[in-house]
Amino acid sequence: MDRQTEIDHALDKLAIMELPGRYMRGLDRLDRDLLRAQFWDDAYLDYGIYTGGADGFADFCMDALSSHLANHHMIGQNNVEILGDEAFGEVYFYAFHRVVDDSGEARDVMINGRYLDRYEKRDGIWKFAYRSEVVDWSRDDPAADRFLEGSGNILGTRKPDDPLYNRDNMRRPEDR
Repeated sequence: MDRQTEIDHALDKLAIMELPGRYMRGLDRLDRDLLRAQFWDDAYLDYGIYTGGADGFADFCMDALSSHLANHHMIGQNNVEILGDEAFGEVYFYAFHRVVDDSGEARDVMINGRYLDRYEKRDGIWKFAYRSEVVDWSRDDPAADRFLEGSGNILGTRKPDDPLYNRDNMRRPEDR
């Protein structure tokens, strides 16, 4: 592989590896447009609990997660094999969901597994063409972070209220 081909391959891999991060942000911040933008219009998804296209999936996710008090997805190993303008990947994930049970008590549900992906590059842009979720294990516990109440910590919320969406706050007060 010549030097330019190596550079192009590395850039392709970086573009592919950025997709799961934007996907997770879309889920956690309930940003439907960001989530949906990671998929080609003709993408196919199979999560067991949802099978179908990208538009329906984005709606499904927003409906499913909107009742949660919080969501936090983490990405682990991100293995990608590029074969021209098509690539295949396996992305490990850890998903935390703060939910309220039928009795009104907050619960922490953790789901851990892997995404199995097929990506396509069209007109120089990589997006998901196929995505499935494989759950390896899960856990459901009573919520256990009451120590944060009144702590003064900056707590995450959802779009548009999350600190991420106010870039002015990422400057020193005197520079705003």
